Amino acid sequence: MSTTPPDRSALSRTRAALHAVAEVLVAGPQYAAHSDIRLAVRPGGFGGWVTGGAEVVGTDLVTSGGSYPIRGRLADLASAAGIEPRLLIDVYSGGPAIDLDDRVDLDAAAATRLLGALAAGDTALRDLDPTQRPILWPEHFDVGITVNRVNYGVSPGDDAIAVPYAYVGPWDVPTGEFWNQPFGAALALTDPTDATTILEFFRQGRDRLP
Repeated sequence: MSTTPPDRSALSRTRAALHAVAEVLVAGPQYAAHSDIRLAVRPGGFGGWVTGGAEVVGTDLVTSGGSYPIRGRLADLASAAGIEPRLLIDVYSGGPAIDLDDRVDLDAAAATRLLGALAAGDTALRDLDPTQRPILWPEHFDVGITVNRVNYGVSPGDDAIAVPYAYVGPWDVPTGEFWNQPFGAALALTDPTDATTILEFFRQGRDRLP
């Protein structure tokens, strides 16, 4: 088995595929049934905030009817899994541009890294504030919480930062070297991702707030 780490192209392609599945095959159907778009990090992947729907585990879409490799056309995957796909363009703006004809092929190593970052982020967020349950939002596909007007979370990457990263986003961004992004501060995450490192970054950001 190859141990070559995924390049940024593989990360980007895999992130887009996971994001599409998260919105159209997990959050969308949940919204249709329960008027709730929130997702949650689960062991090995993620699923709906409301249990019982489809989940992603590794490179598979898992439902009560079986496990389906995430590959090929999004519409074909939905059909194979018995899911009625549901776009969320009428619910929020700024989400991914998804078409049911899009292909959702994954790189296994990239999926492991991206999902591992989300899992480590979920753990760090629960340690930061044990009173909250972190939410994986389908719009930007990041897991986060808000504490005292500050957003803390982990993203698997985006157009601005190509690799997984942790962030601290105060609603009123201070000045200073720590605050290295327009939204606040970001820390690129290594592979494998260490929840302790993320938690320390969150605490550093919290301690630097006025």
